[in-house]
Formats: sequence, structure tokens, C-alpha cells
Amino acid sequence: MASSKNILFDVADGVATLRLHDPASLNALSSEMIEEMRSVVDGVARSARVMVLAGSDKAFCSGANLAGGLGLAIGPDFDAGSALEEAINPLMLALRDLEIPWIAAARGPAAGVGASLALAADLIVAGESAYFLQAFRRIGLVPDGGSTWLLTRAVGRPRAMEMMLLGEKVPARQALDWGMINRVTADDKVEETAFALARTLAAGPRRALGLIRRAAWVATDAAFATALKTEREFQREAGRDPDFREGVQAFLQKRPARFGVR
Repeated sequence: MASSKNILFDVADGVATLRLHDPASLNALSSEMIEEMRSVVDGVARSARVMVLAGSDKAFCSGANLAGGLGLAIGPDFDAGSALEEAINPLMLALRDLEIPWIAAARGPAAGVGASLALAADLIVAGESAYFLQAFRRIGLVPDGGSTWLLTRAVGRPRAMEMMLLGEKVPARQALDWGMINRVTADDKVEETAFALARTLAAGPRRALGLIRRAAWVATDAAFATALKTEREFQREAGRDPDFREGVQAFLQKRPARFGVR
């Protein structure tokens, strides 16, 4: 497990740091980045007692990289759910199944699947600049990365529906009030706070902490795999709609989408 052009990885004092590292895209997930993250996640428990997932000063993760292998091959038979089945869903399940606790440290946008990454963490520390956004409606798709499952369990169905249907930003303070995250700090204190928590966990009983997080998932996980499967199937349906093509084109052309225009 080593750093690459897309991620930075190191381990110190039992704490592994996995940092998304594509500032130009605000750390949008490409197929390559997901593959590299999966490689790290699959082996991190062998070298660390806790993991911190972080982004950059300006962004945690802005979602899927539509120009990086996760959205451009659009045609009549295009299956927008295939990227979930082949890349995103396995990563989310690997994060769920980690043998060690992990913490998300977020500044700036945690949008789309970036929000899913943050919300899947055991503890979530956000800076004042952080916000959580379900932007899928803007390009004519459905939430993925387990968002439908994670959000409804974190904040309840009404608030989850508000996020997913309206596609409005939820600032860090509001996310804290809703019970979506654990801490809000000044931006320059986010990682300091996250690593302090990580050191506390690293100093704790490794096996017991691993079993605690496993027990918590078991308590609420009866339908997680079903949620992922449903998202995958609905994504295929949504991805074949002209609104998705319009949404992607508008995104790439940096203009408002004109949905419903045939």
C-alpha cells in the first residue's frame, strides 16, 4: 500500500491516513481513485489500528468524476448502475467491513458519493466550511453509494427526503444539529480533532473496538445490501433517461441543466 497520484497514504503510531488527492477535481472519485482506495482499505487493518479518511483544504470529495470513467459512455443501452456494481458498491462494502474503526475528516464539499463516504465512517469531524450535498437530482440520477440507507438511518426519512429530493446543501452546523455528524470545528482544527480521536481509538482495545463497530452495523444492516442493489437497478433506469444525458452535458459545459427538454 503506497501513495499514488490520486491518494496519499501513510501510517504513524497505529493511525493510517488515507487522503484523497486530486485538487483539480475537488477530489472527485474516478475509477482509478476508487481502485487505489480499495487496495488500501483491503489491507489497512494489517498495518494500523484506526484509519482517518481525509480530503484537502478545499474539499473532502465532490462526488463521482464524470470525466474520469464514471459517467461519459452514454448511449441507448448505457447502464449507469454498472459503475456502482463494479466499483463504488464494493468500496462501500469494504469500508463497512473494516476490522478497525475509521474517521472521516471533512472540509468543503462532501457531495454525492463523497457524502456517502463521509457518512459511512464511524466518527465524522467536519470543518465550518464543510457541507453535505445529495446532488444526484441535478444530473437526473438517484442517490448512490448507500446514501438512501445511510441518510434515512442517520437523520430519519423526512430529512433524508429533503436532502435527496431538493438537492440543497446541508452546512456542517445543520448536519450536527440533525445528528448526521459528530463534531464541528474551525477548518484549521479539523484534522487535529480527527487525529486526536484516532489516537484515542488506536490506544484502545483493537479487537473490542472492531467488534463494537461490527455489532453496530449488524444492528442496522439487515437491508444495506438490498439498498445497494436497489440503487444499482434504479441507476440503470435513470441513466437511460434523456435527463441524465442533459445533466452531464450541462455539468461539463458549466451551464444550468434544462431537464424535460426532448
